[in-house]
Amino acid sequence: MGFKRKKDDGDGEEMESDVRGKSTFSGGEKRNVILPSMIKNKDKRSKVYAKQKHEKKLEKQKKIRARDAAEKRALELGEEVTIWRSFFRDFLKPPQKMIPKTIENTRESDETVCRPDDEELFADIDADEFNPVLRREIAPKVLLTTCRFNSTRGPALISELLSVIPNSHYQKRGTYDLKKIVEYATKKDFTSLIVVHTNRREPAFAISYVDALLIIGLPNGPTAHFKLSNLVLRKDIKNHGNPTSHQPELVLNNFTTRLGNRVGRFFQSLFPPDPNFRGRRVVTFHNQRDFIFFRHHRYIFETKESKSDKGKEETIKPRLQECGPRFTLKLVTLQHGTFDTKGGEFEWVHKVKSPEMDTSSFIAEKVLLINSAVFRVSPSFVFILHFRIFPTSVQNCMSLKLLISFFNIAMSHRNNRKSTCFNNIGPRFLLSYI
Repeated sequence: MGFKRKKDDGDGEEMESDVRGKSTFSGGEKRNVILPSMIKNKDKRSKVYAKQKHEKKLEKQKKIRARDAAEKRALELGEEVTIWRSFFRDFLKPPQKMIPKTIENTRESDETVCRPDDEELFADIDADEFNPVLRREIAPKVLLTTCRFNSTRGPALISELLSVIPNSHYQKRGTYDLKKIVEYATKKDFTSLIVVHTNRREPAFAISYVDALLIIGLPNGPTAHFKLSNLVLRKDIKNHGNPTSHQPELVLNNFTTRLGNRVGRFFQSLFPPDPNFRGRRVVTFHNQRDFIFFRHHRYIFETKESKSDKGKEETIKPRLQECGPRFTLKLVTLQHGTFDTKGGEFEWVHKVKSPEMDTSSFIAEKVLLINSAVFRVSPSFVFILHFRIFPTSVQNCMSLKLLISFFNIAMSHRNNRKSTCFNNIGPRFLLSYI
C-alpha cells in the first residue's frame, strides 16, 4: 500500500510517444505523426492542418506529373496505353471551370460586324458626311438648343454639355421652328446641332413623354434621334469633380457593326480630333446591348507616403473622378440629310419587339409555344388557351379537373364563337376560338 512504481526510461519514452501522437513504421524506422485533432491550441491546430493538406496536394500533383511523364515516354517508345489507364486518367482530371452565361457571351453573332479587310466600309467612310471634320479640314463647331417647352433640367443639362464639348455654343430656342434654326446654324458655319428635349413632368410620372436628344449633322446631315434616360446631373453625383477647359480624349467602345461605326463617327465629329492629354479629361461612349452609356471623367494622380525598410517612400496612385453628366442613349431613328418630318428618308428605324433587335426567332417561337395550348374538340372547332403567366408546362399549371371544366364550358359556348375570359380560377386565362 502506498508503493509507487519507479518510472524507468522505457515508460518515459512510451508516454512521450503517446503525447506526440501515433507511431508508424516505414522501412523499419519509427516516425511520429502528429494529428491535428490532438492539438488543443486552435491556431496551432489550423496551421498544422493547412500544412498537412498542402503537403498532400503537392504529393498528389507530383504523382500525377510522374504518371503523365511515364505515359508520354511509353507512347514515344511505341508502347500501347491500356484503356483502363486512359479512362482513369481522364476520370481523375479536375472538372473544367464553368463559364457563367451572360447576355453578352450568349448573344447571337451579328452579320453586320465590320471586318478590317472590308473595302466597302472604307469606301463609305471616305465618302460620308463626317470626313471633312475628321480629316481636320473643318474645325468642329456645335450649337446647342432646347425644345420649345422644356423643363428646368434642359438648361442644366445644356450648361454641363457646354463644359463637355469644346467649341460649343448655346442659342435660346424661343418660338423658332427647327428648320429655321438649322438654316441659321448652317449660315454661321456650325458643323452640328444638338436639340435637348426634356419632359416637364417628373420622371416617375412621365409615362408617355420621354426625354430625347436630337443630333443633326450640318450642312448635309445625317440626323440621329436618341431616347434619353437615366439622366444624372453633376450636382447629384457624389464626390464629383469640376472639368477644365482642356480638350478631352474620346473613347468609343463596342461600335463594331456598320450602324455602330456610323454612329461612332457621328459622336467623333462633335469633338476635336487632337485631345490635350495634360488636361486628363476623358469622354466615354460605351455601347452595350444597343444602349449607349455616356460618362465624363478626369484622371487624378495622388501621392501617398508608405513606410518601408528604407524609410518613407512616395508612391503615385491614379484614380478616376467623375465630372458628369451621366445618361443613357438609345438610338430610335437615323435619317438622311437634315431634320425633315415629311420628305425625309430614314436610313435606320428601331422596330419595337422585332425578332432581329430584341430577341431571336427561336426564343420568340419557344415563348409562343409555352404561353398557349391548343385544344381540338372536333375537326371544325379548335380553341386556344392563352396563359397570362409564364408556366413551365401545362401540367404544372392546371389539373385534369380544370381541363375538363374548360372543355365543358367550351362546348356550352360553342355556338357563341366568342372569346371567354376566366378571372377567378387560379391564374388568369383567355379562351379564344379560331
